Amino acid sequence: MTRETETLPTVFVVDDDAAVRKSLERLLRSEGYRSESFASADGFLERWRPDPAPGCLVLDVEMPGLDGLQLQQALHLSGAAIPIIFITGHGDIPRSVKAMKAGALDFLTKPVRDEDLFKAIQQAFSWDRRQRAERAERDAVAERFAALTPREREVLMLVVRGLLNKQIAFELGASEKTIKIHRGRVMQKMRVPSVADLVRAAQKLGLQPDVSQPPA
Repeated sequence: MTRETETLPTVFVVDDDAAVRKSLERLLRSEGYRSESFASADGFLERWRPDPAPGCLVLDVEMPGLDGLQLQQALHLSGAAIPIIFITGHGDIPRSVKAMKAGALDFLTKPVRDEDLFKAIQQAFSWDRRQRAERAERDAVAERFAALTPREREVLMLVVRGLLNKQIAFELGASEKTIKIHRGRVMQKMRVPSVADLVRAAQKLGLQPDVSQPPA
């Protein structure tokens, strides 16, 4: 298997019905999709790895053992972010509502129309690409933040709070000239051209400045 093949989006099918799996595999291949199928949720969990291949999960709701909703919960608890398209032969509203609230992208009723499935898969692939890009950006920002000194991190948080250099100098008991140098280094290390961009970077990291005391 080449590196290029490994990174192609994959449709993972989990359904205990062999006929459904074979039908979906044939349908997906006919449209040029790469797919892997599993007869059980446990089988999927044993084989699936979140990286490097992006993709989506086409998941049956009713299965013996671990069912679709339980697999969804297990993936969520593990931190996995694969988009899920549920398929069911029952289509009951409470289950679909529960699945969607838990983050499923779509809920389709068997027999699934080809066009509905393809549309859901394309939406899932788009969602997966966005999520991966956002995670990569967060990781990059976190790496830059880790390179800051403790003092630079203090300055960053006060800049994000909206304080001016002289106010930061007063807060930290330093000279305004020293704070200006720290601030410049923060902007350089975080690779941001403006305070607004610095605020967005802090938000990506989940940093919440202490705003209990507003700027003087």
